[in-house]
Amino acid sequence: MPRVLVTRPAPQAREWVARLGEHGIDAAALPLIAIGPPSDVGALQAAWRALDAHALVVFVSPNAVAQFFAQRPDGCAWPPALWAGAPGPGSSAALREAGVGDAAIVAPPLAAGRFDSEALWVALHARRDWRGASVLVVRGSVGTEPEGSGREWFAQALRMAGARVEFVVAYRRCPPHLDAGQRAQWAAALAAPAQHLWLFSSSEAIDQLEALAAADGAAPRWASTCALATHPRIAERARAAGFGRVLQSAPTLAAIVAALRAADDPAR
Repeated sequence: MPRVLVTRPAPQAREWVARLGEHGIDAAALPLIAIGPPSDVGALQAAWRALDAHALVVFVSPNAVAQFFAQRPDGCAWPPALWAGAPGPGSSAALREAGVGDAAIVAPPLAAGRFDSEALWVALHARRDWRGASVLVVRGSVGTEPEGSGREWFAQALRMAGARVEFVVAYRRCPPHLDAGQRAQWAAALAAPAQHLWLFSSSEAIDQLEALAAADGAAPRWASTCALATHPRIAERARAAGFGRVLQSAPTLAAIVAALRAADDPAR
C-alpha cells in the first residue's frame, strides 16, 4: 500500500496518522492548511454572551468547535437546551470533547454515509418551525469558500425556512508552514508520486497543494498518483488538479480504512 499523506490541519493530521497506524496503515502528516486565530476575538466573545438568543449554533468543522470554545469568556457556559449542529462525525466528536451533551448535538446519522451541509439540513429541517428562529454559524475566515459552497447553501436553506442567520469567524485558514520533516516528506511525494496516496478532506487543501508546488517550481506528476476524497466536491477538485485515480469515501475512520484497503487490492 502507498504511504497515505494526511493533509488536514496539524492537530487533526497527527490524530488521523495515529488512528490509521492502529489499523496497520502507513501514514504521515503533511498539513496543507494552517489554522490561525481570528482577527476579531471580541466578536467571538460577544457571540458566547449572546448564545441564549439562538435556537441553533452550527459548527462547520472541528476547527470551528476548538477555536470557538478556546475563546469562551469566564463565566459563560453552553446553554443545555441550545442545539449544536455538526455536519460530520469529526465536528460531533469535537463538541462532545468540549462538553456539549449528546442530546444537544444534531448531526447526520452515521448510517446515512453522507456528511455535509445538505445532510445536516435533512437532519434539522423537520425538527421545528424555523420561522423567526435565530441561527449562528461558526466558520473560518470569510473569503476562503467558493461561491455556492455548502455553508452558503445551508444558510440560504435556513433563510428560506424563515430563520435569521448570523455568521461569526472563529479562525483563519492560512497557507501551510512545513517543518523540516514535512519538507522531506513533500520532497519524497514529488520524487515518487506513485508510492503515495493523498487523503483530502477539503478542496482548499488541494488549492494549497497546487500553490505549494508552484512556489517550489515543482512539476508534480499527479497523473500517477491516487487521491482519496471525503466528499464528491473534493473528488471533483482532485480530478481537476490532475490526479490520475480519485477515490471517494465517507469521512469516518472505518470507511476510510476500508477504502484504502480496497484501493490496494489488485482484485478490485
